Amino acid sequence: MSAELGFDLRRLAVPAYGPSLLFGAAEGALLPIIPAEATSRGAGVALAAFIAMLFGLGSFVSNIPASGLTDRFGERRALVFAGLVAALGCVLAMLPSLVSVIAGAFVIGMASAVFLLARQKYLTEAVPITHHARALSLLGGVMRIGFFIGPLIGAALIGIFGVPAAWILAIACLLLAGWCATRMEDLPGALDAGGATPARVTPRDVLRTHLPVFATVGLGILLVQAVRGSRQVVIPLWSAHVGLDAQTTSLVYAISAGIDMLVFYPAGRVMDLRGRRAVAVPSMLLMAAALAVMPFTHTAATVLAVSCVLGFGNGIGSGLVMTLGADFSPDVGRAAFLGIWRQLSDTGNTLGPLTLSGVTALVGLAPAVAVNALLGLAAAGVLAYWPARLVREGWGPHGRPQDDTESATRGS
Repeated sequence: MSAELGFDLRRLAVPAYGPSLLFGAAEGALLPIIPAEATSRGAGVALAAFIAMLFGLGSFVSNIPASGLTDRFGERRALVFAGLVAALGCVLAMLPSLVSVIAGAFVIGMASAVFLLARQKYLTEAVPITHHARALSLLGGVMRIGFFIGPLIGAALIGIFGVPAAWILAIACLLLAGWCATRMEDLPGALDAGGATPARVTPRDVLRTHLPVFATVGLGILLVQAVRGSRQVVIPLWSAHVGLDAQTTSLVYAISAGIDMLVFYPAGRVMDLRGRRAVAVPSMLLMAAALAVMPFTHTAATVLAVSCVLGFGNGIGSGLVMTLGADFSPDVGRAAFLGIWRQLSDTGNTLGPLTLSGVTALVGLAPAVAVNALLGLAAAGVLAYWPARLVREGWGPHGRPQDDTESATRGS
C-alpha cells in the first residue's frame, strides 16, 4: 500500500482495518458452530438452519436503524458499541437454553449491521476519493481474511478445549475490535455554507432524493449480491450433486476462497486508476461464465477449476458494492444513504440463494445454476451502463454534480 498522492492507507491499519479483521474472525469462528449448538439444545435440523440464518436476518432488519445510530453518535462510538453488543450476544448464546442461542445469534447480527455501516462510512470520509476503491477493497479483503482464519483458529481451539473455546475466541476478538476502534479519530461533521452543522435528514428523505441512483445502480448492486450469495451455496451443492465427499468439497471451497482473498487489493487499485466499470463488468462476466459452465462439470478437477474462476471473479469485485455506495452517497445524509445501500445489498444476498432453492425445487439444480448465471449477465449490463449515465446527468461522487464530466464518467 503505497503513499501515492500524499495518502498512505497504512495509517488506518489498526484503527480501521484492525476491527474489521477481528470482527470477521469472530463471525467466522461462530458460523460453523451455531447449528451444532442449536441441535445440542434440542433444535431439529430445520430450526438449526433457521437459527444459522439469524445472523443475516438480524443485520437485514437493522441496516436503517444502524444508519441513525451512526449518524447520531459517530463512527467511532458506533464501532465500539457494536463490538460490545456482539460480545454480549455471544455471552447470551452460551447460556444453556435454545431461546438464548436464538436471541444471541439475532443480537450478533444486529450488531454486525452497525459495525459494517460505521466502518464503511468512516473510510468513505477519512480517505480521499482518489483512493476510495483501494481503501474499500482492502476493507472487504480484510473481512474475507477474518472469515478464513476464524474457523481455522476456532477448530484448533475446539479440538483442544471444546466448543466453549470458540465462543471465548469470538468474545475476545469482538472486545479487541472495540478497543482498536477507540483509536480512530472522530471525523468532523459535514458543514453547510454558514459553518453550522446541518439538520439531519431521514432515510425517507434520502430515498426520495436519490431514487434514480437506488433504482438503477442500486438494482445492479442487488443483482451482484444475488450472484455472490448463490455462489456460496452453488459450490457445496454441486459438489454433493456430482458425488464428491465432504472432505473434497471443503478443500474445493477453501481453495476458491483462497483465490478470492489474493486479488482484492489489485482490484481496488484498478478501480481507482481505470474506473469502477473496469472491474465491475469483468467480475460479473467471469462469475456468470463460471456458473454457466458449472452444470457441465462432473469430476473433482473440473468442479475445482470452475470454482477457482468463481473465486477469482468474486475476488476482483471485492469492495465494489461499498465503493459504488461511497461514490454516490451524499455529504449530508450519508449514513442514511449507506443504510439503504446495505439494505439493497442484503436483499440481493438473500434472494440469490432463495432463487437457487426455488428453481431447484421446480426444475432441478442445473437450471437453477443457469438462472443465477443470467443474473450475473444482468448485473454486468446494469453496471456497464448506469453509473456512467448517472454521472453524465450530474450524479457524481458524493451525490454532487461534476464539473469534469468526462473524467468523472471514466471513474464511475
